[in-house]
Amino acid sequence: MQGKPCQVLSYSVRHGYDVKDLLSSYAGLLQRAIDIIWDNIKWVERRQKNFYMVEDSGRRVFKPYYTKRQIPVIPKSSAFKKNLRDTLIRDWASTGYAAHYVDTAIAIAYSIIKSWRKNYMKGLRRRKKPVIKRRFVRIDKMTYRFRDWRIRVTVKPYKQYLEFDLSKAWFRKKMERYDLGELILRENDLIVTIRKPIDDRKPQIRIGWDLNKYSIDGFSPKLGWIKIDLNRLYHIHRVHEIKRQRAQSAASKKPSIRGIVSRHGERERNRAKDLVHKITSTIAKMFPNALHGFENLNKHNMYSESRKHNRDISKQNWKQITGYMTYKARVRLVDPRKTSSTCPMCGGEVKLRKGRGEVRCTACGLTLDRQLCGSINIYLKMCGLPQRPSTFYRAVIRKMIPRLKMHMRSLGRVTAKGAESNDMPSMNPREGPSPMKLKPTLSTTVLLSISYIYNMACTTM
Repeated sequence: MQGKPCQVLSYSVRHGYDVKDLLSSYAGLLQRAIDIIWDNIKWVERRQKNFYMVEDSGRRVFKPYYTKRQIPVIPKSSAFKKNLRDTLIRDWASTGYAAHYVDTAIAIAYSIIKSWRKNYMKGLRRRKKPVIKRRFVRIDKMTYRFRDWRIRVTVKPYKQYLEFDLSKAWFRKKMERYDLGELILRENDLIVTIRKPIDDRKPQIRIGWDLNKYSIDGFSPKLGWIKIDLNRLYHIHRVHEIKRQRAQSAASKKPSIRGIVSRHGERERNRAKDLVHKITSTIAKMFPNALHGFENLNKHNMYSESRKHNRDISKQNWKQITGYMTYKARVRLVDPRKTSSTCPMCGGEVKLRKGRGEVRCTACGLTLDRQLCGSINIYLKMCGLPQRPSTFYRAVIRKMIPRLKMHMRSLGRVTAKGAESNDMPSMNPREGPSPMKLKPTLSTTVLLSISYIYNMACTTM
């Protein structure tokens, strides 16, 4: 299985061992590694190209300008890494714990520094050293032994070991098929990771997903318009927001009940996480061997001066949905810019028609549901296709015609050329697949949307 791309699945196993000393020592070791790497970072001044927007004859023009910025260069030489390991081992030897923990601490330290640098280059982090707050221990394959469904972790060689029985674990069947990866030890549980090989077959379908406030809208020429309701997920956040406000008001008068506020936040996260897992698992099972395209959204760039808008944005689980889909199916991230404001047929600017939930192109006159327009644009971007009438017909309409004919035969009639079809769905259908029961209600929405897109496009060509 080595050399093949794999997905990492993680499962939790509860334990009753007292590992506070090990967690505390490992946290100090990890912070020590970060300190040494941070002190050896070189800051190089470079020119960075940025853009600002101006209005020119009614058009938006982006003009460049240059600024000087300090760029961090992380030390990666073999000599530096060897000296780093020797220094940490000398300090770690006095604890009596296994020396392999030093290697995992160095790997995590570099991962944290690289993550900080990536966010720093995007302007999301300051020039401030990362600090370890959570306590955990990363255990590589050299530090544990797996035999007869038992994991034996070496804490102190020849002196202290931890044993975990997985013979009755509910994920045992998956462990029989896949390889066991690294472990993560925490105060109350052990995180077991399993390496699952990725299906390298060519995807049969491609689906572009548009993440919205109350729904996830997908589009594929072979399936049509797929609408998944997220009202229940939004309802969870709204209910706990009201409860948290009441608890905060009561805690301001009675400090002894402040713990209720934190419990509401934990309960909200757990309920939302559980529902997102169910939604993403259902999508992955319904569309096997599919490539899913999602927008690479960043909520920090979506906030405005409106308090209501900012609260609605903060309630969304877009990043969590995308993250869970990455290890349940194949995912491709696309640039989210202008996916909802561009016509998928000609590339012109679309404007929202108030009160109708639809957009209309100012150039070609194509009228589509605003959420369907965004999902089609995401589909075209993930396929690397331009927004042109010929491409729109070849990549979208022509592929949907066979399924449209099958749909008409199933209804017992075929619409004559020039006639009007009476099976058109509403412009902004509220009916759609439930996040918990997608399969029974999916076919009607998908098949009707094929006729909907086909007729709307033919009226403008």
